[in-house]
Amino acid sequence: MSILEQKAFLSSIHPFEHLTKAQLDDFSEHIDIVYFKKNEIIQKQGSEPKFLYFVLKGIVQEKQEDEVLSIFSKNELFDAISLIENYSKHTFVTAQETICYSLPREIFIKTLHENQNLESYFFQSISQKLNNHVDQEKNKEIANIMIAKVKDANVHRAVITDTSKTIFEAATIIKEEKVPTLLLKDENEELYIVTDSDFRQKVILNRMDFDDKIIKIASKGLVYVYEDDFLFNAQLIMAKHGLKRVVVKNSKEEIVGIIDQISLSSFFATNTFSVSNTIIKAETIEDLKEASLSFMKIVKSLNAKGVKIEFISKLINQLNRKLLTKLFSFLAPEELKGKSCLVVMGSEGRAEQILKTDQDNALILSDDCQISDEELKKFTHKFTETLVDFGFPRCEGNIMVSNPYWTRTKKDFKDLIYSWVNEPNPENMMNTAIFYDSLCAAGEKQIILDLKEYLFKVVGNTQTFNSQFAKVIMNFDVPLGFFDGFVFDSADKEHKNELDIKKGGIFILVQSVRALSLEKKLFNTNTIKRVKSLKELGVFDDEFAQEVIMAFNFLSNLKLKSNLEKIDKKENIDNYINPDDLNTMQKDLLKDSFKIVNKLKKKLEYHFRLNYV
Repeated sequence: MSILEQKAFLSSIHPFEHLTKAQLDDFSEHIDIVYFKKNEIIQKQGSEPKFLYFVLKGIVQEKQEDEVLSIFSKNELFDAISLIENYSKHTFVTAQETICYSLPREIFIKTLHENQNLESYFFQSISQKLNNHVDQEKNKEIANIMIAKVKDANVHRAVITDTSKTIFEAATIIKEEKVPTLLLKDENEELYIVTDSDFRQKVILNRMDFDDKIIKIASKGLVYVYEDDFLFNAQLIMAKHGLKRVVVKNSKEEIVGIIDQISLSSFFATNTFSVSNTIIKAETIEDLKEASLSFMKIVKSLNAKGVKIEFISKLINQLNRKLLTKLFSFLAPEELKGKSCLVVMGSEGRAEQILKTDQDNALILSDDCQISDEELKKFTHKFTETLVDFGFPRCEGNIMVSNPYWTRTKKDFKDLIYSWVNEPNPENMMNTAIFYDSLCAAGEKQIILDLKEYLFKVVGNTQTFNSQFAKVIMNFDVPLGFFDGFVFDSADKEHKNELDIKKGGIFILVQSVRALSLEKKLFNTNTIKRVKSLKELGVFDDEFAQEVIMAFNFLSNLKLKSNLEKIDKKENIDNYINPDDLNTMQKDLLKDSFKIVNKLKKKLEYHFRLNYV
C-alpha cells in the first residue's frame, strides 16, 4: 500500500478519524504490514503486547483456553486494552491466513495521551462505553458465521433404508424416526433421497398408490459436504445446485447426517428458531427436555457474539415461557385447563433470568375450579420434579407450585395479598416483591391481572407501606469507598477480595425501581421496561433513566460472564466477582455503575424519606 492508501485506511477506522495530520503521518511512518499463517498465535495470554493490530484480511480469534470470546475481521483493530494495561488477558490466534498492519505500542500510547478524542473513546462514561459498539457487534456476528463449520449447525440424523419399501412404509419410518428426509440404498450401493415435500408434491397431488415402491418418487445424484467444511460453503453449494439440502460426511467418508436450508437459517438466527420450533412441535416430555438442554449453548453463543444482555435475556425468557406453556399442557389435568394460571416470579417473572438458577413459580386456581386435593398435589409435585430434571434447581425458599402456600385459589391469594400489605414484616415484604414480579406463563392471564389490580387497590396511596417496601435497600451497601476504591467484606473469608454484585448493585437497583413502579401502579415486570415507564411519568429524567439501564445491563452482563466462566470450570455459580480479574476499563465501568446505583439509592432515600421510617 502507498502512504496515501495507508492514511486513508487508518482514517476509516473509528476512532482514528480524529487523528491530527501530524499524528496520522506518525502512524503511517511507523506501521508495518505483517503476515500470519492459519492457527498462528499473534499475542499470548499473559504477555506484554508490543503492537496494536489492524486487520486488513483474514480473521483473528480472541480466546481463553479453547473458548472463543471474540472475533476480529477486516477493518477491525485489537487489542487496545491490552496495550493500555501492558498485559494481555487472552490469547489472539488466526482462524485463517491473516494480514495486518502493526503499530508499535509506544506510538499508540503517546498519541492516546495527546489526542483528547482518542482518550475519551477509550475512557468514556458508562452510557457511552456500553452503547457504542453496535456496528462492531454486527460485524463480529457475521465473522462468526463465516468461520462456523457444518457440524456447528443442526444436522439431521441420516436414516437409510432399502429401495424395496413401499410409500406407506417409508412415510411410517419418517414419522417414527422424526426426520424430514429419508435415504434409500439399492443393491448396487447407490443412494437416493426422499423428502417430506416429495410425499406432498408427488404422492398426494398425483394420487399415487401408497403400496407403490418408494423408489418411484426418489431422486438420485446426491450432493455431499463434509462436517468440517465451512457452513457458508454448504450454503453456496446448495445455491449452486438449486438444492434445499445436502448430505453430510465425516473425514472417514461415512454419512453422518443431512443439513437443510432451515438448519442454516436456524444457525444464522443463533439456533433460537430451531429450539423454539422443537418446543412447539414437541410430542413428549423427553422432546421438551432435549430442547431445554440447548438453552446453555444458545446463551454461550449469543454472549460470544457480543449480543447485548437485554436481548439474550429476552430470547431465553421467551424460550422458557414456551417451554413452561408446553409442559403445563402435557401435565395439567383437564380440570386445571381454562381454570388456572401458572405464573413465574422473581427474576424469571421480570424476564431477567438467563442461566437456570432456581424455580420461582405459583399456581392460581379460579374460584370455580373443580379439582381434588389429591389430583392437584400429584400434578404440582410432577411439575416441580420435571423442571428439576430439565435442569431448573429447586427454590431454596420453596417458592414453587409443589408448596401449597404457592398453589391456591384466586380468593385465597387475595387474602394472602391483604395480609402481606397489612402485616408488613420482612417475609411479607419479600412475598409482595416476588408476587409483584409475577408473569403468566400458561393458562388464564386475566387471573393474575385481576390479582395485580387487587394488590394496587390494597396498597392504595399510603406512604407508609411504600416506604416500608422500599426500605429494604437500606440493608445493603454499595461496595464503593469515598475515594472510589472497592470495599470488601472482611468478615467473609470464603470470598476474600471479591464483591457480591447482586447485593451491592443489582438488588438495590431492581428493588428501587420495583418500589417506584409499585407506587405508580405499573403492570410492567421487567426492570428496563419499568425504568422506561418511570421516565415517561417524569420520575426519571432521560439522562438518569439511560444511566440506570446501562448500569443494570453492565452489572448483569458482568455476572453472566463470570458465571459462564465458572460453569466451564465446573464451579458453582454465584454473585461474586474479583475486580482483579477485570481489565482497567471494566473496573472503571464497575465503579461508574456502582456510582449510579448509589445515586438511585439516595433518590429513594429522599423520595420515600427512608431515614425517618
